[in-house]
Amino acid sequence: MTSERDFVLHSWCVPAEWNAPTVVGGRGAMLLLEDGREILDMSSLVECSNLGHQHPGLIAAIREQAQRLSFVTSAWGAQPRKALAERLLELSGFEGGLVFFTLGGADANENAVRIARQASGKGRGLVVTRDRSYHGASYMDMALSGDVRTAHQVDADAWGVRHVPPPYSYRCPFGSNSPHQCGQRAAAAAADCIDAEGAARVAAVLMESNAGSNGIVAPDSFWPMLRDVTRDRGVLLIADEVMSAFGRCGEWFAWQRHGEQGRPDIMTLAKGLTGAAVPLGAVVISAAIARRIEKEMFYGGLTYCGHPLSCAAGLAALDAYRDEKLIERSRRLGAQMFQDLQKLAKRHQVIGEVRGGHGLFAVVELVADPATRAPLAPWPGQSDPQRALLRAALDEGVSFGSRGNLLIIAPPLVIEESDLAAALALLDRLLGRFFPASSTEQKP
Repeated sequence: MTSERDFVLHSWCVPAEWNAPTVVGGRGAMLLLEDGREILDMSSLVECSNLGHQHPGLIAAIREQAQRLSFVTSAWGAQPRKALAERLLELSGFEGGLVFFTLGGADANENAVRIARQASGKGRGLVVTRDRSYHGASYMDMALSGDVRTAHQVDADAWGVRHVPPPYSYRCPFGSNSPHQCGQRAAAAAADCIDAEGAARVAAVLMESNAGSNGIVAPDSFWPMLRDVTRDRGVLLIADEVMSAFGRCGEWFAWQRHGEQGRPDIMTLAKGLTGAAVPLGAVVISAAIARRIEKEMFYGGLTYCGHPLSCAAGLAALDAYRDEKLIERSRRLGAQMFQDLQKLAKRHQVIGEVRGGHGLFAVVELVADPATRAPLAPWPGQSDPQRALLRAALDEGVSFGSRGNLLIIAPPLVIEESDLAAALALLDRLLGRFFPASSTEQKP
């Protein structure tokens, strides 16, 4: 019998080793498999299906738009494109700015850099990003990312990118034992990099404002200080909100938790923008940046830039977040989920730290030794017991997100509270089963 792997080259895998069940449908936080099983999705399929699966509002909007107008290039106007851009500018408080639509997060980040370089008058200006970050897998995005998986494929310096250490307070690269101080020192490292290169040569700083697949959640001290650092030096700040926006971290956009003190000059969006029903990304630029480039040619574009079907889905997604009060729900359930995970950390010494809690996003870092914080496997490797835990969870009908030594808990914002509680109870049992020596209390 043939398998999908006989015909498809899949992302981030060894082709001959790819082996996954076939999904034929979905409902809320559930995935429906070809063999009849239902799987609770505790990762929102790489943190993008914020609205769950087969949300009826998204399906209706796509169907209605397809019947009216399936496609027109951005050389022509399209009603849903204008409406979505206007809504995004209003929600973010970027009125007077502009939105450039892309197909996803990777090309949103790449075009954000292009726009920042043009707006700053530094056509080949440097961009400061951080180690252990992820911004996409195109060549430009691999240069922007501090990702050990792809670093060998690209010379970041040649692409005008400089990396600084991350605000990873659990393993602070600056040797600080205080999360607050680690955040400050990480922001100061960006300042030092700009000063060393010369602010006149640096076009922008691009960093994730909260959630990321790297598993780092910056201390609260980091983002506001980074904003001050960039503003004081006349360098644009780009917030990569691809994963953290649309309720994932308890706000429409994660930087909003810091108020106006955290407002970036540019932000990039994707994933939850359409609830992943159709591909869409966006670069949202402030009014000040828009004024700098409004009378200049923008030498960039995509055939499917602002695709009407995608923009219609985006509008329906924004309606769903608002009408179903999902931003507030994520904040409430996320706080409870974080407390429950912290209780697990007290029972299982294999849990070194739990991070997040601003919305339905949390990172559980597993360690071999809580005293020394020694990892179970060198990053980004994964230990055999952790792999076994994930397989056992899937056998019991729950799919947890994971990368390296991390469990990434990010269910759809529409998840039933009883399902969320059951998934965390399952995690509790499986931690006791696969890491028994580290468990001080095991439930039956």
